[in-house]
Amino acid sequence: MAPRKRKTTAPADALPPQLATVNLHAAGVDVGAEEHWAAIPPCDDPQPVRRFGANTADLEALADWFWDHGMTTVALESTGVYWIPLFEVLEARGFQVLLVDPGKMPRNGRPKSDVHDCQWLQRLHTYGLLSACFRPEDQVVVLRSYLRQRAALLADAARDIQHMQKALTQMNVKLQHVVSDITGVTGLAIIKAILAGERDPHTLAQLRDHRCKQDAAAIAQALYGTWRAEHLFALQQALERYEFQHRQLAACDDRIHAQLQTFADRSQGEPLPPKAGQRRRHRNRPAFDPRGPLHRMTGVDLTRIEGIDETTALIVVSEIGLDMSRWPSEKHFTSWRGLCPHQKVSGGKVLSSRTRPTTNRAAAALRLAAASLHHSNSALGAYFRRMKSRLGPPKAITATAHKLARLIYSMLRHGTAYVAQGLEAYEQQYRDRTVKHMARRAKELGYDLVRTPEEALA
Repeated sequence: MAPRKRKTTAPADALPPQLATVNLHAAGVDVGAEEHWAAIPPCDDPQPVRRFGANTADLEALADWFWDHGMTTVALESTGVYWIPLFEVLEARGFQVLLVDPGKMPRNGRPKSDVHDCQWLQRLHTYGLLSACFRPEDQVVVLRSYLRQRAALLADAARDIQHMQKALTQMNVKLQHVVSDITGVTGLAIIKAILAGERDPHTLAQLRDHRCKQDAAAIAQALYGTWRAEHLFALQQALERYEFQHRQLAACDDRIHAQLQTFADRSQGEPLPPKAGQRRRHRNRPAFDPRGPLHRMTGVDLTRIEGIDETTALIVVSEIGLDMSRWPSEKHFTSWRGLCPHQKVSGGKVLSSRTRPTTNRAAAALRLAAASLHHSNSALGAYFRRMKSRLGPPKAITATAHKLARLIYSMLRHGTAYVAQGLEAYEQQYRDRTVKHMARRAKELGYDLVRTPEEALA
């Protein structure tokens, strides 16, 4: 008898032959707060996994190790903000860096450790099985950092206003009930006079601005208080913090304006279209008019879209960048923004179609813009009101923000100008679509849809 052939088994870590090596010189890094674990192909170094510190000298040593062994691309986990220094060092050294979301990375079933994580990252990246997180070009990243710092300063200033209101309430001074804004002209003048030692309500009421709706007598009636020293001290510190935050905002606006000037001119010499309507300037808006720089860097005027003002357009552009080719279509763009249904299907049954939860700042700005269209006499305003009557306010805001995102994507991708559709044209289009649907349903049921003459309606 012929000897039986012994059955050979593949090693436990063998991959199926369908997987092709995409990145021959790929590395993986497990990012931490105090140390980074890096892995390269085992054939390139007898010690393919090494530990590096998180200091700048350690990051340079890590980059040197990759460079000496011919690595061309590196995969990182987006762990907190610890990845940013390493990302910037590697990108400056010429590596192609892939930022990976840990929540979307497949697991290998091995024990959770830094050594196994960096090896798994390197292996997945070698076979092209990782998808990168979105990160715009460095010029947009700088602008985005300034705008996020500005938003943080505005949030701090809002808390200082609340502290001022608390101190006034503890002194039983009802200033916030007789003026619309205690940080306006009348409110700040009265608060500064109180801190300067003035206690007479009628003298304080004479500081009212002529545009204030309440008269001097009503304001004086609200300014009787118990002037305790600890509450006055809290009021003074809150006011000083508020004024300091606004000085910081002015410096931040200067940086934003200077950064906007560094972008290339895409307007092709076309003049900026005139503004549709002049709104009253709010103190929280930038100190400069960003409409001109935005038109120059994008080539289109995003503020022509109803609900999109200069601040919203600036935030959206800083978050998504100028390269719309990163998303193949409008559907990909709105899905990434978290503004479209995220269906979960199992066994042919839709378990959920809620929008994907996200902390996307651009999506939040578009939702605020959509909510402002409630009283707009435009097609977008009519769409929002129709969606609100059908689905309720939250879903109507998301649906309208989805439409705004599609308009922004189309304008930035193709460089087309926005053409506003009037309210009457939108209502007529919706009416024609409804009649067409009703006629088709009537025909399916064996009926004919006949229009009633206007004389009979009269």
